[in-house]
Amino acid sequence: MFADNASYIKSLDVFAESIDWDRLNYKKILIVGATGLIGTFLIDLIMRVNKIRKLHIFVIAMGRNKSNIEFRFSCYFDNPCFSSVPADINQPLVLDEKVDFIIHLASNTHPVAYAEHPVETLMTNVEGTYHLLSYAVNHMTERFLFLSSVEIYGQTTNNEPLKETDCGYIDCNTARACYNEGKRAGESLCQAFIKQYNLDIVIPRLCRIYGPTMKIDDSKALSQFLKKGLQKENIVLKSKGNQYFSYLYVGDTVNALLHLLLNGKKGEAYNVADAASDIHLKDLAEYIASWAGKIVVFDIPEKKESAGYSKADYAILDSNKLCKTGWIAKYDIKQGINETLNILNIEKY
Repeated sequence: MFADNASYIKSLDVFAESIDWDRLNYKKILIVGATGLIGTFLIDLIMRVNKIRKLHIFVIAMGRNKSNIEFRFSCYFDNPCFSSVPADINQPLVLDEKVDFIIHLASNTHPVAYAEHPVETLMTNVEGTYHLLSYAVNHMTERFLFLSSVEIYGQTTNNEPLKETDCGYIDCNTARACYNEGKRAGESLCQAFIKQYNLDIVIPRLCRIYGPTMKIDDSKALSQFLKKGLQKENIVLKSKGNQYFSYLYVGDTVNALLHLLLNGKKGEAYNVADAASDIHLKDLAEYIASWAGKIVVFDIPEKKESAGYSKADYAILDSNKLCKTGWIAKYDIKQGINETLNILNIEKY
């Protein structure tokens, strides 16, 4: 996708550091949800490492849309270490080969999708996860990564950083709960498969992720800010902006996922975040507006869009558990935002 973007390639090289790549050499990794924000960066990173370090890490990219796979990864189609499978994981998998690792990234992850496709959002995290876990059991997969989310914590009242043992309130009698409850159910399925089939599963719980590989239709607030900034337009804030959230650059996220794939403990959940990227939404809007030479303006969101918004206004993750395994973030929020804007500005996004 960014084959000729020197800034993007440099970013890949930064986040290739600190991973014991030799442990993945000649391994086969099925990456589900491959064409999304995280999947794209992950595959680009692995293919870059294969090239630079002369390794043979085999990637199978699985996504629902064949044209999206072609758009993202056509530059790898002649590479023997890359293959792709268009598939909907809500249906039984057509793939029939042993893979060493499965990284389950597939899910709707933005407000408009939650509002327009709540059934699909829920079922991807439940039925889709069941199909992938069953595949892992039947094909003796070494380890399975199920990507969960900060949203499983729901709304909390004490405004303290959320630890892996915390649990807040989710109003399950709303369609918006499709994502939160889907991720909770997905985690429960993982624990059931560990108990019944002794499957090796690790659960990274991600904060809000951003980066240059975001999709053009991404309706998350930060993605909208970035697009407005790149177009040199005023940043539109559809709330007072008092929300206080953990964010993480996609490169750090992918680095953390690979670290947990190799070093996480079976059955454990890990918050994936970094305190240097915790920020209020209004401050994030102001920073991007300053980059673009514009201002922040306030607007009322459309009813359909607001229906997909998270009700939480405090979602700071405590990442001490992850850090104790030896993982360290490389970018703070300003570095990550600058990197994203610079890469996409070159692309005339």
